[in-house]
Amino acid sequence: MIAPAHRYRSEDEDSARWVGFPFRDGDIVISTRSKSGTTWMQMICALLVFGTPDLPAPLTELSPWLDWLVEPRDAVYGRLAAQPHRRFIKTHTPLDGVPLDPRVHYVVVARHPLDMAVSLYHQAGNLDRARLAELTGQPAPVGPPRKRLPVEQWLPSWVDREVDPRAELDSLPGVLWHLSDAWARRHEPNVELVHYDDLQADLGGQMRLLADRWGFAVPGGRWPELVEAATFGRMRERADLLVPDTRGVLRDRGAFFRQGRSGQGRDLLDAAGLARYRARTAALAPPDLLDWLHRDA
Repeated sequence: MIAPAHRYRSEDEDSARWVGFPFRDGDIVISTRSKSGTTWMQMICALLVFGTPDLPAPLTELSPWLDWLVEPRDAVYGRLAAQPHRRFIKTHTPLDGVPLDPRVHYVVVARHPLDMAVSLYHQAGNLDRARLAELTGQPAPVGPPRKRLPVEQWLPSWVDREVDPRAELDSLPGVLWHLSDAWARRHEPNVELVHYDDLQADLGGQMRLLADRWGFAVPGGRWPELVEAATFGRMRERADLLVPDTRGVLRDRGAFFRQGRSGQGRDLLDAAGLARYRARTAALAPPDLLDWLHRDA
């Protein structure tokens, strides 16, 4: 096993919780940036593991977020130890912050950073910050919430923001840090990179590819039902079962599945803004990764 190269910490996450985790042969670690298809990939894994849309428990119980400080580490470890099925575990930590075990499969979902940013903006407005602070032992917010810029003004500032990518993983530098690390590992036999747009374009084909790579034998007649259960519309209908919030952190659980479409971020920038975005990303990530990520969009 390769030990993590970095420890990633925020007010509500700590990747050190992975150190010492007892992996099993066949475990799946889902490593994504926020709002980049995490819940979608968790659902795909659940459907492959159980072979039915009728899950035995809420998705967040079946696939816990291991490094989230809201739930005690020992409780998460104990819940995973009790699972008799193949386990699939959520993290927003890049792969250089997770122990790499040859018995384990790692899947990283990539989404166009501008689309991810717009979804993140709307998600931030749906968080109950006071409740999150309470659960993580942080000081409660003081005073009225800070007024938010409209998304059309906020997005260019997100593109231009200069930060340490390892400290601000949901920034543009942080997103491309996460994906660049995964891109460098893409030829390793137990690492998969999946593009969000490929899931949109050919969900069934992508699910079959992952099933083959991970050794799931799905009877041919079951595929239509499983693929339908993983569509965005069907998942939105089942938000109470699938939304990753059991402790009141989200103000509106139904708003978690907002649109899920591609292109929304690019539509909010003018020609100068898009040029600035292209220049910024060219300085932050290798060109072959950017070609794959942007799809010439």
